Amino acid sequence: MNLSQALDCLKEKGYKHTDKRTDILRLFEKRKGYLSAKDIQFKLKDRYAGLSFDTIYRNLSLFVDLGILEATELDGEKMYQYNCSNHHHHHLICLECGKTETIEACPMAQLPVSHSGFLVTGHKFEIYGCCEHCR
Repeated sequence: MNLSQALDCLKEKGYKHTDKRTDILRLFEKRKGYLSAKDIQFKLKDRYAGLSFDTIYRNLSLFVDLGILEATELDGEKMYQYNCSNHHHHHLICLECGKTETIEACPMAQLPVSHSGFLVTGHKFEIYGCCEHCR
């Protein structure tokens, strides 16, 4: 996903194109990793002095619902990045800079949950650490 695709997605789904939405999405284009609502508010405070967390969270939630962004939780804080793919995958996440790397393999094939009678409706697998640059 990139800014142009994200804006097209908003338009296709009938959502208004606003400067705030564009500027929030542009931050993800520049970052190439996870951002929190706090990061977004800090980076946009000069342009939008009264930008509230409610407005940011409402837009982030919309972007996740539309498949523009994907979310995870790091150290108890919800973090977001552009949805990097339409196929099933997982991530390596640097705890220093937020950079992510895709893992194509899925550990679910190794787990015997299908034999236990448990119906799996989704899962998430992330590996946290420090990227080569931050080490």
